[in-house]
Amino acid sequence: MIKKLKDFKLEGKRVLVRCDFNVPIDAEGNIRDDFRIIQTLPTIKYLLKEKAKIILMSHLGDPDGPNELLKLDKVQGILAKNLDVPVTKANDCTSYQVEQYAFGLNPGDVFLLENLRFHPEEKDNDLAFAKKLASLAQIYINDAFSVCHRAHASVVSVPLLVKEKGVGLLLEKEIRTLEKASQRPKRPLLAVVGGAKVKTKATLIQKFLETADSVIVSGLIKREMDEMKMPYSDKLLSPVDNIEVDGKIPDIGPKSIELFIRKIKKAGTIIWNGPFGLIEDPQYEKGTAEIAKAIAKSRAFSVIGGGETLEFVSRLGLTRKFNHVSTGGGAMLSFLSGEKLIGLQPLICQR
Repeated sequence: MIKKLKDFKLEGKRVLVRCDFNVPIDAEGNIRDDFRIIQTLPTIKYLLKEKAKIILMSHLGDPDGPNELLKLDKVQGILAKNLDVPVTKANDCTSYQVEQYAFGLNPGDVFLLENLRFHPEEKDNDLAFAKKLASLAQIYINDAFSVCHRAHASVVSVPLLVKEKGVGLLLEKEIRTLEKASQRPKRPLLAVVGGAKVKTKATLIQKFLETADSVIVSGLIKREMDEMKMPYSDKLLSPVDNIEVDGKIPDIGPKSIELFIRKIKKAGTIIWNGPFGLIEDPQYEKGTAEIAKAIAKSRAFSVIGGGETLEFVSRLGLTRKFNHVSTGGGAMLSFLSGEKLIGLQPLICQR
């Protein structure tokens, strides 16, 4: 059993929340899309209403160490604006000063720790680092679905060191909606998978082929499956034509678009993660845009996720057209393919 946010007595308690503020930024460090920050607001607002002492932690990007562009200053600004309360940001996440400030918080205070990944110990799942974070908390709340498949300190070790732990409103919603899509889908169930991290996705495709009625993959993923000599069935569809430029394939062709749209129109449930071209260049976004529009127009129950996908549909103004926009990419695919998310296991409590 996993406890939910509303199961706790929160007043006056230091609540350490693992958030997902890993938002896309430009070359100057400006936030291009604040979707993930906005999605965490209901949890933070509930904690404010219940007069908790709120400590927020997240990563941003994948730095090797401290990086000026990846500080959480702009996240702090968006939080303060949307919460309409002061948000204090630390210069670190585990120092003596951070500990002293956290212990001095008053009910209703919001304290944002600096980027967790400024410390390599976060990704290394270092126990000493986890203990420093855990020492700040009387209650630990995970509200970061996107990292629930990562064995990182703030996700898997900190909750083991805190007696009271559970999930936030966003993570609760993600689990509930994705369980519906995977365990009780309206048929036919169609998975549409493109984007990067092709080796990981190729492996997950094998599991999708067992449960889905059809799976559409990008040419890169199909190529990876061929190289890995992975078996696949006639459920699998890949591009039948492509746009080629200087020996590269930046987009799918019109026949592929037509084939995929026909399949999308017949689906009862659609799971989509990842673009099918170089969408950062407007002249090569047509294939992905047509897929997005077709899913948005379809009568299917639609679930989409992944950082590039979220930013792209936001740019097209289609975000509200999907039934569920997940804050996770890899975590969403892992969950929907039937894998147990490592970040949820430490939250399970015995009654």
